[in-house]
Amino acid sequence: MRKLLLFSILFFFTLILTAQDNLTTFILVRHGEKAVDKSTNDPDLSPEGKKRAERLAALLNEGEVNAIYSTPYKRTRQTVEPLATAKDLTIHDYAPNKEAAIDAMLAEHRGGTIVVAGHSNTIPWFANKLLGAEKYQPWEEDDYDNVWIVTVSEKGKLVKLVWLNY
Repeated sequence: MRKLLLFSILFFFTLILTAQDNLTTFILVRHGEKAVDKSTNDPDLSPEGKKRAERLAALLNEGEVNAIYSTPYKRTRQTVEPLATAKDLTIHDYAPNKEAAIDAMLAEHRGGTIVVAGHSNTIPWFANKLLGAEKYQPWEEDDYDNVWIVTVSEKGKLVKLVWLNY
């Protein structure tokens, strides 16, 4: 009887550990404040945006980060550059509003933590695709301080969403 109980407990904990290995965490952020430059649609971060990027790196510095993705714009890349430097990671480009990009991230980094930098309309879209529901609307144009931590077992199977401001 004791062997059966011990086996059951070990089996239960093995299932829990296996399930945790299959959980993938996405940390979704919008780029920091952008510089006002009407001559381009790809401006740099403003001084305030650069400070926000440093705060993001400080916020995420102690936690596990396995990959960093950014849309191919200066402001999104500059938002995650301090974190990439601190973690000694390469920033990978992804195509916003393409579900295949989410699928590729999940396949390559399953069980890990992925930071994704995007835009006021693409980050809520990304979260909705992870959740499998149209729950979130685009953020306001002056809304730069949200961090969404979304943990899924697979796309469409939400485990948890934590909404922070920094």
